[in-house]
This record gives sequence, C-alpha cells and structure tokens, in this order.
Amino acid sequence: MLVALFAHDKDGALQTRKDNRQAHLDYIEATGVVTQAGPLMDAAGEMCGSLVILDVADMDAARNWADNDPYAQAGLFESVTLTEWKRVIG
Repeated sequence: MLVALFAHDKDGALQTRKDNRQAHLDYIEATGVVTQAGPLMDAAGEMCGSLVILDVADMDAARNWADNDPYAQAGLFESVTLTEWKRVIG
C-alpha cells in the first residue's frame, strides 16, 4: 500500500532539520520503503516540512516508520498526516 506522509515543521526549527538531515536520509535508505520524498519549501525557499511516499504493508507500518524517523525523534514536526495514496500517473 502507498501512503503519503505530509509533515510540517515547527516554527523556527530549520536548524533542527539541518542537524538531523543526514540521519533522516540514512534512515530512508536503510528502511527501503520510501518511493519518493522531498522537503516542502516556504515562500523564502527554505525547507519547512516533508512529503514522503511510503510503500508499506499497512497503515501500522507507515505509523511505525513515521514515529522512528530521526526527524520525528528530534521533535522537528508540528504535525504529521498519513494518508493512503493511489498512484495514477508515474
């Protein structure tokens, strides 16, 4: 199942994002369930959140992945939403 993870950073948390970025990227590579991912950008062109497409067995696996992401562990996010997603194009 494909799941879209939308995460919005806490205000003023850009340095937390930068400090934990390599651990987040390493986690993505190690878990092998991310099919697409990238940062959300604010009007100034700075990273302010994440969009991650997960290919997982079920929503529990998606929640587990999200909870163990180094960004989440560092307290970066103001909010995280997980929504089942259906690929139509691409």
